[in-house]
Amino acid sequence: MKDDRRADTVGPLLLGVRHHGPGSARAVRAVLEEARPDAVLIEGPPEADALVPLAAEEDMRPPVALLAHAVDEPGRSAFWPLAEFSPEWVALRWAVEHKVPARFIDLPATHTLAWEDDEDPEPGAGDDVRVDPLGTLAEAAGYDDAERWWEDVVEHRGVGEGDAMASFTALEEAMTALREEYGNGGHRRDLVREAHMRLRIRAARREFEDGVAVVCGAWHVPALRRKATVAADRALLKGLPRVKTDMTWVPWTHRRLSRTSGYGAGIDSPGWYGHLFGAPDRPVERWLTKVAGLLRAEDRTVSSAHVIEAVRLAETLAVLRGRPLPGLSETTDAVRAVMCEGSDVPLALVHDRLVVGDALGEVPATAPAVPLQRDLARIQRRLRLSPEAGERELELDLRKETDAERGRLLHRLRLLGIGWGEPAAARGGTGTFRETWRLRWEPELSVRVAEAGVWGTTVLAAATAKAEADAVGARGLAEVTGLAEHCLLAALPEALPTVMRILTDRAALDTDVGHLAQALPALVRSLRYGDVRGTDTAALAEVAAGLAERVFVGLPPACAALDADAADGMRRHVDAVHGAMGLLGDAPAPGHGKLRARWQSVLRTLSARDTVPGVIRGRSVRLLLDDGELAQDEAARLMGLVLSPGTPPADAAAWIEGFVGGGSGGGLLLVHDERLLGLVDTWLTDVPAEAFTDVLPLLRRTFSAYEPGVRRTLGELVRRGPGTRGSAATALSGTPGFAPDPDTARADAVLPVLRLLLGPDGDDGGARDEPAEVTA
Repeated sequence: MKDDRRADTVGPLLLGVRHHGPGSARAVRAVLEEARPDAVLIEGPPEADALVPLAAEEDMRPPVALLAHAVDEPGRSAFWPLAEFSPEWVALRWAVEHKVPARFIDLPATHTLAWEDDEDPEPGAGDDVRVDPLGTLAEAAGYDDAERWWEDVVEHRGVGEGDAMASFTALEEAMTALREEYGNGGHRRDLVREAHMRLRIRAARREFEDGVAVVCGAWHVPALRRKATVAADRALLKGLPRVKTDMTWVPWTHRRLSRTSGYGAGIDSPGWYGHLFGAPDRPVERWLTKVAGLLRAEDRTVSSAHVIEAVRLAETLAVLRGRPLPGLSETTDAVRAVMCEGSDVPLALVHDRLVVGDALGEVPATAPAVPLQRDLARIQRRLRLSPEAGERELELDLRKETDAERGRLLHRLRLLGIGWGEPAAARGGTGTFRETWRLRWEPELSVRVAEAGVWGTTVLAAATAKAEADAVGARGLAEVTGLAEHCLLAALPEALPTVMRILTDRAALDTDVGHLAQALPALVRSLRYGDVRGTDTAALAEVAAGLAERVFVGLPPACAALDADAADGMRRHVDAVHGAMGLLGDAPAPGHGKLRARWQSVLRTLSARDTVPGVIRGRSVRLLLDDGELAQDEAARLMGLVLSPGTPPADAAAWIEGFVGGGSGGGLLLVHDERLLGLVDTWLTDVPAEAFTDVLPLLRRTFSAYEPGVRRTLGELVRRGPGTRGSAATALSGTPGFAPDPDTARADAVLPVLRLLLGPDGDDGGARDEPAEVTA
């Protein structure tokens, strides 16, 4: 600080701020420009002092955060977020730009991370109610919203009329009154933190005399102003737990600058506050112009006249509500009324994209990082797959090398517990060469990367070691088979032998048919993915065939004498095995011909045994019918036998659920085959009254799963009676919905579409004048 100012200054310059407050940030910058201190002290962990020079790097772009984590337990971590409009960031940038020492003075992270959440550093302290300082001041001023109160008294008042310290003086007086009334306000650790801050301030004043500016939360200013002995402060710090820590800068997002972020001084509208801080003038007009641009990009009709009218409405609302300037609530109401025509649907988009925002910060490549983080960053650059705060879908074509590598990276990260990407349903097709991912980078993933660093220094090595460890510690067979599938998806050839050895051992020892049936689909999917990725899956195919054979042998006995819940669970296992057989195709079974033929034999056995629950028998009949292994007439005969008067109604209802329920498309089957619908209808009308109440919940569950259109069609068919469509086709053929001869006029109507699909025919490559005969 300049000599002529030192004579007028007593003690350090204490600047009490609101964390992430743009008004405080502007005031801090104004005071620092005027006072020109010799050193700037900032609330934050002192371990970050070595990271201060990185704030001057060109590729350091807020929002960012200081991340501290325990070296031996990376999951134990803490963040100190900083946005462009954070007073601490403004002070830090001012210091590095003016080559003034900047130091952090809060309690070291080595102590902060050592404290468990339920530990109390002040033995014997009472259970005080925690005080929200801004909320208390807002309530005293008659406001029900602390954000609105802060906007009125700080954000809309500038930095003071000719006195940059005016807002800090007023805040200090208010906080002093609160501390006198509430003491520590239930923030018992603050006493220890403030003791450490006072010690650091004393040390700085010995070095720089009184040329020291301190930027800290306004709540702490009265405690830092209070006189306390060095001995008393050191006594509070004596015996604090410690843990070895590492610290670095990590990217942060506006979305995480909220009250639920785990950082106590969050805000609800970081995008709005960032706008207030960055707008050089006319903030309301500029904000509503941004909103108009967003809505136009979403194909909504918004003109300049809308913007002008919204500005007028926002200003009018501010006057009516007694506010100095329109705030977020006024601009939001104006946008809803003028630009959104009273609808909250587009307003939700404005809140998500602008009021909160998806801004993602950047940190220099020279920032400290674990080796795994550096390898991940290198791969991201090579694959041009940069982290983004906003959610986006990534479509991958695994036939392309770059896309295949991207898919392997995302699968490896999921295996390591780094959920950057989540698989999503593909929109462009369902082939095995396609993958769709939903990507979103959250700041907490930096912690997950640090945690995963214990498995290796590269993504490949870490994922391989993690897969092997998970295989050894797996509790069930299905978990190991899922891991084998993941190893193929992530291309971990070195881990696969270990996983396969454990899989073979577990499969040989596990006698539970349910476990075997649950494990088989993952193995079959692994074979399928292995074919696409060119992976050698011969050993996997052998295990899958052996596992399938054991399921075939053990399934019929396992399906006998089951209660309703166990039968429903076994029905799901039958569905899973059937799907797996569809993927395996005609793979050979060990010593027993083809796997598909063996499975169809098992289904016939299940469909014919009276000891098998009705839901499994019905599903077996349905699966055989779908595969063309059972004629339509035979399926109708079996249904007629089950729905005969000699079968208990509950067993018949369970058979119906297995045949047409469970999301198997049974509703459409009943719509197109009125013989089956007639059988069900006749049986249902003949159920005795005393049994109807018992079977009704099961039938309701079966038919309520159908699509609304299917239910409506079935209702129409039942209303006029199945088989009574009254068409000539029905009368002549005897089969509902079918005529004795093809309708050539209707068939000819599809020929132009077929010509477009199949392309030109003929050796000369030209289109033929007459449609080619199409056989099915």
